Amino acid sequence: MFWCRNFIKISTATKAKSPITTNLILTSLSHFSTANQPPVAAQPLGLGPTKADEKPRVVVLGSGWAGSRLMKGLDPKLYDIVCVSPRNHMVFTPLLASTCVGTLEFRSVAEPISRIQPSISSAPGSYFFLANCTAVNTESHEVHCETVTEGDQTSEAWKFKISYDKLVIASGAQASTFGIHGVKEHAVFLREVHHAQAIRRKLLLNLMLSDVPGISEEEKRRLLHCVVVGGGPTGVEFSGELSDFIMSDVHQRYTHVKDYIHVTLIEANDILSSFDDRLRHYAIKQLTKSGVRLVRGTVKDVRPENVILSDGSEVPYGLLVWSTGVGPSPFVNSLRLPKSPGGRIGIDEWLRVPTAQDVFSIGDCSGFLESTGKPVLPALAQVAERQGKYLADLLNKIGKEGGGHANRAKALDFGDPFEYKHLGSMATVGRFKALVDLRQSKEAKGVSLAGFFSWFIWRSAYLTRVVSWRNRFYVVINWLTTSVFGRDISRL
Repeated sequence: MFWCRNFIKISTATKAKSPITTNLILTSLSHFSTANQPPVAAQPLGLGPTKADEKPRVVVLGSGWAGSRLMKGLDPKLYDIVCVSPRNHMVFTPLLASTCVGTLEFRSVAEPISRIQPSISSAPGSYFFLANCTAVNTESHEVHCETVTEGDQTSEAWKFKISYDKLVIASGAQASTFGIHGVKEHAVFLREVHHAQAIRRKLLLNLMLSDVPGISEEEKRRLLHCVVVGGGPTGVEFSGELSDFIMSDVHQRYTHVKDYIHVTLIEANDILSSFDDRLRHYAIKQLTKSGVRLVRGTVKDVRPENVILSDGSEVPYGLLVWSTGVGPSPFVNSLRLPKSPGGRIGIDEWLRVPTAQDVFSIGDCSGFLESTGKPVLPALAQVAERQGKYLADLLNKIGKEGGGHANRAKALDFGDPFEYKHLGSMATVGRFKALVDLRQSKEAKGVSLAGFFSWFIWRSAYLTRVVSWRNRFYVVINWLTTSVFGRDISRL
């Protein structure tokens, strides 16, 4: 019969499918069993252990700076590469603040994982799974995962397991709230593209609402008061971008409310504390000149319409952006692995987790154990990127020497340990001005620059660090378009 012939075709086609696809089809067909026939048993979903004649499997948890650089450097001829992450792209975070005000479009700072490592979408044994890792079993060499269904109320999360030969935990960190009440409910962070989208929509919504007849002056000032908590590079750069947006675009396109919009930057200590003192004073002068109000204080409580400082004063806001550093995520806290100072996953000089065979950790979620005698490195993109490159070279070396499969690298010489050399720090403060500090540490001597030439260096350096030529082209076109026609203020 016709349906029978089609069923045979489907059955034949599934033979060439991946293990996960086959299991999904078997599970789906089991629902059509008759009462007289026992249902088809649903096989456990996942990727089983690799065989001796197969390529070893590297499982990477995360698609940030560390994980993406690692996947880019891994040799797909030596390994099957499996990435598990709740996002299918890498975010170029240094330019994320520019997307909040329309200087750049969101796609300019997002690089698909399949472009970073093409084998993810083409090699038979390599995959990308849009999922979160929920647990790690280092004894059985397995990770437990759950698919991401955010925004889809009709789908249930699939749970599955992946066996690994080498595991790299590069899941990053989460924004630190220091346990302050109301931060998660009312503030917006600036770490992901969807954070930038939320900031842009809220900012433009407040601009339009403030122009509605009947709104009191006090409410206008609250709606158009943008408060940034955290005086690090991210907070300062966002404040600078916001002040540029106000002076260049709001004053021309929202003339009715241009005198009501303001930016306040709250910092408990000194802003840009890791920079040279001369550069910090320049940044303060430039931000103040651009209309940014600097407040030194500690946030005690966050309410729906105002922030309470430790001295009892209240700061009303319409948009609150929280940028006070990062800390370990709940996933990292849940892992039964040694921890470094600060709660990160503890690693040795070769980025290995010493108590778990074939497990490595890089990026913001990891830190050197006290026994190594090395300090915990800062949560910076250049640290994560350099760790990813080092580990990719190390795993390629292990694979070439026959240690790619599970428990095969115990007797291998790993070579030189990881060494980090700080290349310097940069930050833009708005109005074509930036800071460039090329010292290796705050106490060391070196070159430090400020002004327009530094801004040119800042743009040039980050343009060369954008992952692909495709996104470099996008960034240049966006910069040119913004300089000629102004920022895009469409609320999409």
